[in-house]
Amino acid sequence: MSETSDDAGEHTILIRCIVGLGNPGTRYQDTPHNIGFKVIDELARRYSIHLTKGEGNTLVGSGRIRDLGVMLAKPQTFMNNSGAGVSSVLRYRNLTNENLVVVYDELDLPWTALRIKKNGSAAGHNGVKSIIAALNTNVFTRVRVGIRPQNLNEGAAVYVLAPFRREMRMEVEEVVSYTADAVESIVVEGVDKAMAKFNRRARGIQEEEQ
Repeated sequence: MSETSDDAGEHTILIRCIVGLGNPGTRYQDTPHNIGFKVIDELARRYSIHLTKGEGNTLVGSGRIRDLGVMLAKPQTFMNNSGAGVSSVLRYRNLTNENLVVVYDELDLPWTALRIKKNGSAAGHNGVKSIIAALNTNVFTRVRVGIRPQNLNEGAAVYVLAPFRREMRMEVEEVVSYTADAVESIVVEGVDKAMAKFNRRARGIQEEEQ
């Protein structure tokens, strides 16, 4: 474990590094591909954690979630090279994949669905693929936020980098808040309990992809 000074100047033992995936810049801030960034911003707001430029061109901030030490991180290397920032933060803080929680959008899951997993493949997500390659392991906690709309008429690459559709915008805040709650549960209660409490199907859908 690593010891760090939080924003209050107090020494805290880090137990989790929570990484949200996305692309830097205002052009992408309200797109489905940046929902991981939004969750990190929500956690930073809730726990008064200030993010500043840190290792590997990554915005980082340390603090506490219910008295437990955490590091929040937003890689600024663009999605396809997320692994560079994540590996730099873990290495500098003397943390491992066992401390890592990655929050990201998942096109295989319908909008408003949530899945917490302990490991697995990248399933086509380039940010996760980059992290797996950089860490040389696929064992780390993932919080997958479903973003697939009811009708996907355009290509996936176009959809994930375009602004949220009008019918989805009203629910973005709720989805981000629910996901932040799930991350808090991972930190405080552990992954298994968080999975039992927060894994959910999309509203109105009985069956969906895993």
